[in-house]
Amino acid sequence: MREKIILICEECLSRNYQTTKNKQTQKERLELKKFCSKCNKYTLHKETK
Repeated sequence: MREKIILICEECLSRNYQTTKNKQTQKERLELKKFCSKCNKYTLHKETK
């Protein structure tokens, strides 16, 4: 079953993206390099709690 997760910017802590992941197959937190509109550059985005 896929669950919704929210990605947060590491630098400015803004919540920019929503996505889904399969919690049964992927136990660790998701980390992606995405564009942050507030920082105006590509930064690391991590899954929130």
